[in-house]
Amino acid sequence: MIDVLVCVRAEDAVLEFLSVLSREPRDEAVVLLADPALTVTLPSGTGTAGRLALLAPHVRPAEDPPRSRPGGHDVAARIRKAAAGREVLVWTHSPADNREARARLGRDTARAAHGLPVRHAVGYSPYLQVVSDEDVPLTPELVAIKREFVNLHCSALLSSDSPQYRVDTSRVPASERFFRSRPDEAVRLYALLASLGEDAAEVDDPWEFAASPYERARLDITLAWIGRHCPAGTAPLVEVGACEGALTRRLLAAGHQVHATEPNDRFRRRLSTALAGVERLAVSAAGLKELADGAGPRGPHLLIEMLYYGQDPALIDRLPADLVLLALEPEALRTTLRPWLAASPHWEVAEETVLVAPRVEAVCGGRAYLTKRGSHGLLLRRTGPAAPTAASR
Repeated sequence: MIDVLVCVRAEDAVLEFLSVLSREPRDEAVVLLADPALTVTLPSGTGTAGRLALLAPHVRPAEDPPRSRPGGHDVAARIRKAAAGREVLVWTHSPADNREARARLGRDTARAAHGLPVRHAVGYSPYLQVVSDEDVPLTPELVAIKREFVNLHCSALLSSDSPQYRVDTSRVPASERFFRSRPDEAVRLYALLASLGEDAAEVDDPWEFAASPYERARLDITLAWIGRHCPAGTAPLVEVGACEGALTRRLLAAGHQVHATEPNDRFRRRLSTALAGVERLAVSAAGLKELADGAGPRGPHLLIEMLYYGQDPALIDRLPADLVLLALEPEALRTTLRPWLAASPHWEVAEETVLVAPRVEAVCGGRAYLTKRGSHGLLLRRTGPAAPTAASR
């Protein structure tokens, strides 16, 4: 059996996999680094100190730019070459690691292993708890070895401002935790942690709206709240950021006419395919900025759990709407919306309501769990003239 460790950087092999590198008997191990693309062979019979001495020269400052970003095909070829026909156990990062480079490599390695057993380090994931399959408390001697490696070879990383590469106490674990995954589980975990980026669309229903009791309750309560203020059969509703249509379906079933907008091509295709031919529905690729510039119809606008992507709230001033129904988790509401509303001459809060409370919930088939942060609804009513759109200026 040969251990193959697939890591972004050299220090990762020590910080996350020291229990693997130090275990007896010490057969040959191979560390495949992605940044830079480099293979470090740790010969059989080499003690822990000798293995760390072979890795230490490859630790670099965080400020160095990444030197390579291999894809799944590259990882598969490198694993095959390292194995050289021998039985292999592959170790790599978690696809749910909050450090994007590690998460991506963990996902790509699970895909590239082609049936080989893969173990992921739980790694750094402060917002999501992964249920581990194996927990290995380090002995005091190994903890001391890990600390010494950090102090001798990673001192620049201890003072780095980089959230990707900074080394601090939470990233020097005294107990190393590992879990197994199938490729489809790894892809779903990665998509979940990439939920504010394009990679979220890699899988169907990345937020598990269909399976989650929290999400189903949130959508049903949100639908009822919308219906109280916009009865079906009155003005068409403009649903901004409809994603794959979890709320859209409910609105249509309740009798509403909906103009659903979704700028992400993959999400929009899934929505359009699932609801093809449905009456009372129009679908467009407009985002909030395009709607503010006159790309959509006039009517009540629904901004439901979608102002998480760095949009300027001032765009709401230019929407062709006198009524906006907006929902956000409480912290985003406090930091993003309230300062803007306090200074806005265009809108008043006609109603504020708690739609759902926070809940700790399992995701990815129970492989992990996280806190769903709750949702508050604000009914905004226009009090002043709309700011001019780009088309009207």
